[in-house]
Amino acid sequence: MPNKENYLDYIPKKSDKIHYEELENGLVQLIIYRDSLFEKMVRKLFFTPDKYVVDLDKLGSFIWNHIDGKRSIYEISLLVKDEFKEEAEPLYERLIQYMNILRNNKFIDYI
Repeated sequence: MPNKENYLDYIPKKSDKIHYEELENGLVQLIIYRDSLFEKMVRKLFFTPDKYVVDLDKLGSFIWNHIDGKRSIYEISLLVKDEFKEEAEPLYERLIQYMNILRNNKFIDYI
């Protein structure tokens, strides 16, 4: 993780291993393929699916679509505030928690 004073200065970047698509309803669906050698063995033994899907809600989809490897978390927060107004509050707490979840699941990293 970058060594910065303020978490809002971090710049999130989507993982190259995460595939996603925008559905007809405008929401984003993350698609994680289980294609490592270990995962392939587990799939054969336990008949698990070759991928799993994470459906993002309206706010999560909006944030995901604005993670471009250029915008800081602060810049994304301004877009969220402009789009969702009071619905996004408490904005910074929710946004930071969401970014932590994305990072902990290796969906994003910081550059």
